[in-house]
Amino acid sequence: MKEFFEEIDLTTARTQAEWLARLDEIGDEVGAFTPLGANHAAFFLDGNDTLIVSFESVESIRQDFPSQRPRAVEIALQHGWSCLVILARVQHFYRDCEVLDFFDAQIDASFFDSFRRVLFFGTGPNGYAACTFSLAAPGATVLAISPQATLDPEIAPWEPRFRTQRRLDFRSRFGFAPAMLDGARNAFIIYDPSEALDSMHATLFRRPCVNMLKTPALGCETAAALDRMGLVNTLIEAAIRGRLTAPRFADMLRHRREDEIYLMGLVRRAARGNHPLLTKIAAQHALALINQRNEADPVESVDEELSEAPS
Repeated sequence: MKEFFEEIDLTTARTQAEWLARLDEIGDEVGAFTPLGANHAAFFLDGNDTLIVSFESVESIRQDFPSQRPRAVEIALQHGWSCLVILARVQHFYRDCEVLDFFDAQIDASFFDSFRRVLFFGTGPNGYAACTFSLAAPGATVLAISPQATLDPEIAPWEPRFRTQRRLDFRSRFGFAPAMLDGARNAFIIYDPSEALDSMHATLFRRPCVNMLKTPALGCETAAALDRMGLVNTLIEAAIRGRLTAPRFADMLRHRREDEIYLMGLVRRAARGNHPLLTKIAAQHALALINQRNEADPVESVDEELSEAPS
């Protein structure tokens, strides 16, 4: 299958439309490509009986991945797995009727029944979709990073983000994400408890099948921070194999000690909290990492930032 991705270069596509057209060509050879209205599309890679269902933004794929392949495709190709990627051209929280109809059709066709293991994955609004559409595959595992539970103003009047999307219908089919998890075998909700809005959404997800995995001090861009540490793909692989547990996640999170951005944030928090010893230790560790990984570049900008921190 990899040869089709190598023959049709996604990286040179000049527009989203051209990129999608090339993915459509690949889909003809390795599975299927299905337009879902003007705002979404579904790409299916036909591999073995393990399936990743991911929800990904076209813009993010083209911006964040050098190959411009969806994350789920890269993982599936590596392991020989199948994947179904629901692609969003704009952020409508996948509430368009074409997306809802698509999952209804998969239920009617018993599509998910042909797979031994199924994982739904997404981050933020994509995580909302991963949770809500998991209802289509009872017994699936769900991995969602900083997901929203709903934007229904009666349930989440405290949510100031996504003002345009709040007008969408979150009460019809596949609407309230936490309730849609009732058929899941396991669900993992990863969030930073220090981020008030993410934490409030996470509280709505508390259910017997849900495992809350906390990422203290990673910030509002939790998924991006986990990606910097190389953990997102590892989490997906562990979850789909049934090997993701709270202790293993805590062990993975130790990698933040090697992340310069996390350490610099720790320096600032320690300085603001008047903890001079912790500030010094964190700053020294951050500078040592930066010097070790980038010996050719000076660290004057880092020194300046540290010198401005209160002692």
